[in-house]
Amino acid sequence: MKTYRIGLIGLGGMAQAHIRWLEEAGERFRLVAVSDVNPLALSATGDKHRISEAKRYADFGQLVADPDVDAVVAVTPNNVHAAIVRACLEAGKPFMAEKPFTRVFEEAVPLLALYERQPVPALIGFSYRYTPAFRYARELLRNGRIGAVRSFSGQYLQGWGAAQYDCPFVWRFDKAITGTGTLGDLGSHMIDLARFLIGEFEELSAQMQTIVPERPDPLTGEMVRIEVDDFVSFQARMAGGAMGVFQASRNAVGSGNQHEISIYGDCGTIHASTLDPDHLVLIREDEEGQLSRSTLAVPNRCKVTQYADFLAALDGLPTDGMPGALDGYRNQEVLEAIVRASETRSAVSLPIGV
Repeated sequence: MKTYRIGLIGLGGMAQAHIRWLEEAGERFRLVAVSDVNPLALSATGDKHRISEAKRYADFGQLVADPDVDAVVAVTPNNVHAAIVRACLEAGKPFMAEKPFTRVFEEAVPLLALYERQPVPALIGFSYRYTPAFRYARELLRNGRIGAVRSFSGQYLQGWGAAQYDCPFVWRFDKAITGTGTLGDLGSHMIDLARFLIGEFEELSAQMQTIVPERPDPLTGEMVRIEVDDFVSFQARMAGGAMGVFQASRNAVGSGNQHEISIYGDCGTIHASTLDPDHLVLIREDEEGQLSRSTLAVPNRCKVTQYADFLAALDGLPTDGMPGALDGYRNQEVLEAIVRASETRSAVSLPIGV
């Protein structure tokens, strides 16, 4: 079977996790080229993984154009997502790229048009589609285990940005790089999970808030004004009529990485969370008409990895539920609608225009 030669763009902390996942996937993947604007990171990663000097690129465009690279994995800040995706599409190179799809919605529109003209196997890094409990929840919903879904609530909470931790001004707080703050970072995952489990967004209203207004520059110590959100909440009506309530925060003290959803149907409730990824809670009436709360172990068939799906796409056998380029675009569209709804203090209908 074919071994796919991978070029990796972006060599920060998450890149090391991707390298490990590539290695865990076995002989079907081989890392052959790397790219980063930081020469020290380029040298360290290249040396550690025995990448030849000729395959260490400061310019990601050269990596994408390299004929020895069969597919690209991009793990970079948001401001270069669009340029990398465009380069891959123009070169006809399959890719796996981090979420969100782009920094802002305006960048996503021409990319979708280009993708529709020149499609390639593509996976956008909505990694929580691969949380076993969420995949099992999708199976139970499709099997009608709780009947028609009427409402649901989702939240994604982290605590590292809370005021007491004195987190400095890093790129995730820089609007020029990220576009939005908590919304794009955590909210994009909530949006994708809702689309994965429930369906498309039809209308929403929203509020965004900056909780910590200034943070110290790690180099100068001077305070920098924060222009992105620390907290976002929104409520939505989905295309099938279900109502959803969402919140995301990086200021939730005590929450490490708490992404969860509760789904309420006509004859039961499902609760799934990253805090217990191998189990979910199912509430239904038993045969005697009494409410029964069961903790169900996730079956092995729901334990699928992101790289297994990427490999299937490269082999020409894309799987159901793999987050592709259109999912990235639709997610960006919802992000834009949330920003508009917060700024105008009004409901916004989907789909939206530029």
